Amino acid sequence: MDGRSQQVSGSVQRRLSAALALAIGAMALVAGAFSFVAAYDEARELQDDALRRVAQLIEHQSAHGQPLPHNLQVQGEEDDSRIIIQRLDAASTEARTGPSDARLPLSASLPDGPRTVDLGGEPFRVLVRTTARGERFAVAQDSRLRRELARYAALRTLLPFMLLVPVLLLLVARLVHQLFRPIRRLATEVDERSEEDLRPIADIDLPTEVRPFVRAINRLLGRVGETLAAQRRFVADAAHELRSPLTALSLQAEHLAATDLPASARERLAALRQGIERGRGLVEQLLALARAQTSAPAAPTQPLSLQAIFRRVLEDLLPLAESRAIDVGVEGEQDAAIDAPRELLYTLARNLVDNAIRYTPEGGRVDLSVVVEPDGATLRVSDTGPGIPPGERGRVLEPFYRVPGHDAVGSGLGLAIVQSIADRLGAELTLGYADPMRQVGLEVSVRFAPARAGRATD
Repeated sequence: MDGRSQQVSGSVQRRLSAALALAIGAMALVAGAFSFVAAYDEARELQDDALRRVAQLIEHQSAHGQPLPHNLQVQGEEDDSRIIIQRLDAASTEARTGPSDARLPLSASLPDGPRTVDLGGEPFRVLVRTTARGERFAVAQDSRLRRELARYAALRTLLPFMLLVPVLLLLVARLVHQLFRPIRRLATEVDERSEEDLRPIADIDLPTEVRPFVRAINRLLGRVGETLAAQRRFVADAAHELRSPLTALSLQAEHLAATDLPASARERLAALRQGIERGRGLVEQLLALARAQTSAPAAPTQPLSLQAIFRRVLEDLLPLAESRAIDVGVEGEQDAAIDAPRELLYTLARNLVDNAIRYTPEGGRVDLSVVVEPDGATLRVSDTGPGIPPGERGRVLEPFYRVPGHDAVGSGLGLAIVQSIADRLGAELTLGYADPMRQVGLEVSVRFAPARAGRATD
C-alpha cells in the first residue's frame, strides 16, 4: 500500500492534473461566488426599480386627475410577483370595503423613500411616495418572495460554471494525458528491451524538458556497455589463454599414459585426465558464452534446416550418449528452415542436447523434435531426467548456477549460452516439465519468429 501511495504521490502527471484541477476549481469557486453576489444584488436592484416604476405610474395617473387606489394588489403570472399599492392618508382608512380587504398595517407617518419594514413578523420592502396633490401612497412587496426571486436569478448565473468546470477538468486531464504520452511510450520502449540491448534512446519526439534526462541515460548506457564489453573480453581472453596450457597438460597426460605405470598411478592419472577434460569443456563453454554475448550474428547465406543441425549434433554427442546408455534421437519428420548463422544455431542445439544427456539418468531418453506452426517454428529437446522446479527456472539461465541436489558433471553454463543465443536470434526460450502430470523430465522449447522460421524444402 505504501509503494502504491508513493507511486501516486510521485507521479508528475497526477500531480500536475491535481494542481490544475485545484486551480480551476478554486478559480471557478471564486468566480462563481462573485457572480452569485453580483447577480443577487442586481436582482434586488431590479426589484426596487420595479417598485419605482409602479410608483411613477401611480403618480402619472394622479397628475391626470385619476384618484389613488385605496388598496390594490397587482398580481403577475407567478404567485411570487405580487405588488401591493396602498394609500397612507385618513381617507384610505375610511374607504375600506370590508373585512376581506386585507390591508398592510403601514403607518401614515412613514417618510418617503424605499425601506424594509417588519409588519407583524413578516418583512416587506416598502416604497413611500407623495404625489403633487399631496396624496401619499406606498408600493410594497414581500421581502421573502423578493429574496427567493433574487436567489433563483443568482443561481441561474452559476449554471454555466456547473456545466463548464467539469468539462474543463476532463479536458485538462485529457490534455495532460496527451502531453505525457511520449514519456509513457519511451518508458514502454525501454521496459521492453532486453538486458543486453544498450542502444542509445532516441530523443527526437520527446519534450525539451525530458531530453537532458534521456541524454544522461544514454551516456550511462554507454558506460555500462563499455564495462560489460570489457568484462566479456576479459572472460574470452582468459578462456582463450587457458586453452593452451590445458591442451599441453592433456598431451602430457597422454604421453604419461603411454608409459609403464603402477595401477595406483594409473588411477590417479585417470582422475587427472578427467579433471583436464572438465577444464577444457569449461573453457570451451566460456568461449561459446563470450561469443554469444559479444559478437553480433553474421548474416546467414541461406536458411538452415533444423533436421540437418540435429544430425550434426547427434554425430558429435552420440559417443557421450552411448557411454551413459541414453537413447537419443529425433521424433517426427517435421522440419523448418531457420534464418540464422550456422555456428550459433549449432551451438544452441548442441548445448541443449549435451545438457539433456548429462542430467538424464543412465538408461534414460532424450528426444529432439521440430514443431512447425503458421506463426513460426519451435525447436524442442526433452529428456527423462528429474526436471527443473518452476522456482528454479529463472535462475538456471544465469551463468554457473546449478540446481541444488544434482550430481551431474557440468559447469552451469549450458542454458546460459542457449539463452544468450536465443536473445541474439530474437527467439523465445521456455522451460517446462516433459511429463507435466508426474512433474518429471525437462522440456526446453526455443520458438523462432516467422521472420526467422520457414518450412524447409528438400
